[in-house]
Amino acid sequence: MLKYNPKVDHFFLAGCGRCSLYNTSACKVHSWTEPLQYLREIILESGLTEELKWGVPCYTFGKHNVVMLGAFKDNCVISFLKGALMIDPKGILEKPGENSQVARIIRFTSHNQVISLEMEINTFIQEALEIEKKGLKVELKKAEDYEIPIELQEQFDKDPSFEKAFKSLTPGRQRGFLLHFIQPKQTITRTSRIQKCKDLIYAGKGLNDR
Repeated sequence: MLKYNPKVDHFFLAGCGRCSLYNTSACKVHSWTEPLQYLREIILESGLTEELKWGVPCYTFGKHNVVMLGAFKDNCVISFLKGALMIDPKGILEKPGENSQVARIIRFTSHNQVISLEMEINTFIQEALEIEKKGLKVELKKAEDYEIPIELQEQFDKDPSFEKAFKSLTPGRQRGFLLHFIQPKQTITRTSRIQKCKDLIYAGKGLNDR
């Protein structure tokens, strides 16, 4: 018998609560109720524990988050939180963002798509569970593993105190800024991002410490 968590039932009724569409008929969750419910059942059959975290269904082993579900405007997703360690011979998994190092997702735009991939989804869930049982971790790239963008180096050359402030940040904060700076393709946009972040860097804060 599947162990449903009543708190997750509320997610399907009202949404995640992270936008103004919460508890309205326009909530994005309602667009993907059928595939999300089916994914929920597939995951619960694996024996993972169902919880509600950050407003969305999260499936855990012990105290570790393994799988999550989410709804967006154009699709719904199943997220494998250590997906980078998983074997994916068919190329089904994708990064949730260009610079994502750990998680991998599958996007769905129909209920039939979930049905067609059910076997693969089950395999991924079992693999994700085994990864947690073995205590495996993704080895993250360190800040020094990233190339300093030329626009940032130019700012360092102009102002050594700025370079000193940047290199005084924790490795995680340095990595966050570097990822933020290298995302745009155009030099003018990269330079603009660097300028806007200078006050944070001088204050010893990270990108999200505003």
